[in-house]
Amino acid sequence: MKPRVYVETSVISYLTSRPSENLRNAARQLSCRLWWELRGGEFDPFISRLVLDEASRGDPAAAERRLAICEGVTLLSQSDEARQLAERLILAGAVPPTEPEDAMHIAIATVEQMDFVATLNFAHFASPSAKFRLQVAISELGYRPPLLASPDELLESENDE
Repeated sequence: MKPRVYVETSVISYLTSRPSENLRNAARQLSCRLWWELRGGEFDPFISRLVLDEASRGDPAAAERRLAICEGVTLLSQSDEARQLAERLILAGAVPPTEPEDAMHIAIATVEQMDFVATLNFAHFASPSAKFRLQVAISELGYRPPLLASPDELLESENDE
Protein backbone atom coordinates (compact mmCIF):
# COMPACT_ATOMS: atom_id res chain seq x y z
CA MET A 1 0.00 0.00 0.00
CA LYS A 2 1.44 3.34 -1.07
CA PRO A 3 1.56 6.30 1.32
CA ARG A 4 -1.23 8.81 0.69
CA VAL A 5 -0.08 12.37 -0.02
CA TYR A 6 -2.18 15.53 -0.18
CA VAL A 7 -0.54 17.75 -2.80
CA GLU A 8 -1.05 21.35 -1.69
CA THR A 9 -1.34 24.09 -4.31
CA SER A 10 2.14 25.52 -3.79
CA VAL A 11 3.69 22.29 -5.08
CA ILE A 12 1.55 22.36 -8.22
CA SER A 13 2.45 26.00 -8.77
CA TYR A 14 6.19 25.34 -8.51
CA LEU A 15 5.83 22.21 -10.61
CA THR A 16 4.31 24.10 -13.52
CA SER A 17 5.91 27.53 -13.30
CA ARG A 18 8.43 28.88 -15.77
CA PRO A 19 12.06 28.49 -14.68
CA SER A 20 12.95 31.08 -12.07
CA GLU A 21 16.10 33.17 -12.02
CA ASN A 22 15.87 33.29 -8.21
CA LEU A 23 18.17 30.53 -6.94
CA ARG A 24 15.91 29.43 -4.06
CA ASN A 25 12.83 29.29 -6.27
CA ALA A 26 14.75 27.47 -9.02
CA ALA A 27 15.87 24.86 -6.47
CA ARG A 28 12.29 24.41 -5.27
CA GLN A 29 11.08 24.05 -8.86
CA LEU A 30 13.71 21.40 -9.48
CA SER A 31 12.88 19.46 -6.32
CA CYS A 32 9.17 19.53 -7.26
CA ARG A 33 9.88 18.20 -10.73
CA LEU A 34 12.28 15.53 -9.48
CA TRP A 35 9.87 14.34 -6.81
CA TRP A 36 6.90 14.30 -9.18
CA GLU A 37 8.80 12.54 -11.98
CA LEU A 38 11.09 10.21 -10.00
CA ARG A 39 9.24 9.44 -6.79
CA GLY A 40 5.68 10.59 -7.39
CA GLY A 41 4.68 7.05 -8.34
CA GLU A 42 5.66 5.87 -4.87
CA PHE A 43 2.71 7.83 -3.42
CA ASP A 44 -1.04 7.92 -3.98
CA PRO A 45 -1.64 11.64 -4.66
CA PHE A 46 -4.78 13.51 -3.60
CA ILE A 47 -6.02 17.08 -3.97
CA SER A 48 -9.16 18.94 -2.96
CA ARG A 49 -11.60 21.32 -4.61
CA LEU A 50 -9.65 24.06 -2.80
CA VAL A 51 -6.50 23.10 -4.73
CA LEU A 52 -8.46 23.30 -7.99
CA ASP A 53 -9.90 26.69 -7.02
CA GLU A 54 -6.47 28.10 -6.14
CA ALA A 55 -4.83 26.54 -9.22
CA SER A 56 -7.39 28.17 -11.50
CA ARG A 57 -6.58 31.70 -10.33
CA GLY A 58 -4.31 34.17 -12.10
CA ASP A 59 -2.84 34.07 -15.56
CA PRO A 60 -5.03 31.83 -17.77
CA ALA A 61 -2.09 30.04 -19.42
CA ALA A 62 -0.45 29.33 -16.06
CA ALA A 63 -3.78 28.20 -14.61
CA GLU A 64 -4.21 25.81 -17.53
CA ARG A 65 -0.79 24.24 -16.80
CA ARG A 66 -1.63 23.90 -13.09
CA LEU A 67 -5.03 22.36 -13.77
CA ALA A 68 -3.51 19.90 -16.26
CA ILE A 69 -1.32 18.51 -13.46
CA CYS A 70 -4.46 18.04 -11.34
CA GLU A 71 -6.24 15.94 -13.97
CA GLY A 72 -6.57 12.36 -12.84
CA VAL A 73 -5.51 13.10 -9.24
CA THR A 74 -8.07 11.83 -6.73
CA LEU A 75 -10.28 14.62 -5.39
CA LEU A 76 -11.04 14.71 -1.66
CA SER A 77 -14.22 16.21 -0.25
CA GLN A 78 -14.37 19.33 1.88
CA SER A 79 -16.55 17.88 4.62
CA ASP A 80 -18.23 19.68 7.48
CA GLU A 81 -15.78 17.90 9.77
CA ALA A 82 -12.86 19.40 7.82
CA ARG A 83 -14.43 22.89 7.95
CA GLN A 84 -14.86 22.56 11.71
CA LEU A 85 -11.29 21.35 12.16
CA ALA A 86 -10.01 24.28 10.07
CA GLU A 87 -11.84 26.69 12.38
CA ARG A 88 -10.43 24.93 15.43
CA LEU A 89 -6.88 25.11 14.04
CA ILE A 90 -7.26 28.85 13.66
CA LEU A 91 -8.76 29.22 17.15
CA ALA A 92 -5.88 27.16 18.56
CA GLY A 93 -3.37 29.52 16.95
CA ALA A 94 -1.90 26.80 14.75
CA VAL A 95 -2.81 28.76 11.59
CA PRO A 96 -3.13 32.57 11.43
CA PRO A 97 -6.74 33.82 11.18
CA THR A 98 -5.75 35.59 7.95
CA GLU A 99 -5.10 32.20 6.28
CA PRO A 100 -8.37 30.20 6.36
CA GLU A 101 -7.50 28.40 3.11
CA ASP A 102 -4.26 27.13 4.63
CA ALA A 103 -6.20 25.84 7.64
CA MET A 104 -8.61 24.11 5.27
CA HIS A 105 -5.81 22.34 3.36
CA ILE A 106 -4.46 20.93 6.62
CA ALA A 107 -7.92 20.04 7.90
CA ILE A 108 -8.88 18.18 4.72
CA ALA A 109 -5.63 16.21 4.73
CA THR A 110 -6.07 15.40 8.43
CA VAL A 111 -9.72 14.35 8.27
CA GLU A 112 -9.05 12.26 5.14
CA GLN A 113 -6.15 10.55 6.97
CA MET A 114 -3.39 11.48 4.56
CA ASP A 115 0.07 10.22 5.48
CA PHE A 116 1.79 13.31 4.05
CA VAL A 117 1.07 16.85 2.95
CA ALA A 118 3.44 17.90 0.17
CA THR A 119 3.88 21.65 0.44
CA LEU A 120 6.22 24.53 -0.22
CA ASN A 121 4.27 26.89 2.03
CA PHE A 122 7.03 27.41 4.57
CA ALA A 123 5.28 30.27 6.32
CA HIS A 124 2.32 28.22 7.52
CA PHE A 125 3.11 24.53 6.90
CA ALA A 126 6.68 23.47 6.26
CA SER A 127 8.93 25.52 8.54
CA PRO A 128 10.04 23.67 11.68
CA SER A 129 7.99 25.96 13.94
CA ALA A 130 4.87 25.66 11.75
CA LYS A 131 5.23 21.87 11.63
CA PHE A 132 5.56 21.70 15.39
CA ARG A 133 2.61 24.02 16.01
CA LEU A 134 0.38 22.06 13.63
CA GLN A 135 1.44 18.62 14.89
CA VAL A 136 0.69 19.60 18.49
CA ALA A 137 -2.64 21.27 17.71
CA ILE A 138 -3.89 18.44 15.48
CA SER A 139 -2.95 15.83 18.09
CA GLU A 140 -4.56 17.84 20.89
CA LEU A 141 -7.75 18.08 18.81
CA GLY A 142 -7.87 14.27 18.69
CA TYR A 143 -6.55 13.55 15.20
CA ARG A 144 -3.49 11.81 13.79
CA PRO A 145 -1.50 14.56 12.06
CA PRO A 146 -0.15 14.00 8.57
CA LEU A 147 3.57 14.52 8.09
CA LEU A 148 4.15 17.93 6.50
CA ALA A 149 6.98 17.72 3.98
CA SER A 150 8.50 19.62 1.09
CA PRO A 151 9.05 17.77 -2.19
CA ASP A 152 12.77 17.87 -1.39
CA GLU A 153 12.10 15.93 1.82
CA LEU A 154 9.85 13.50 -0.04
CA LEU A 155 12.64 12.91 -2.56
CA GLU A 156 14.78 11.34 0.13
CA SER A 157 14.91 7.58 0.26
CA GLU A 158 16.55 5.16 2.63
CA ASN A 159 18.10 3.60 -0.50
CA ASP A 160 19.94 6.83 -1.36
CA GLU A 161 23.61 6.93 -0.53
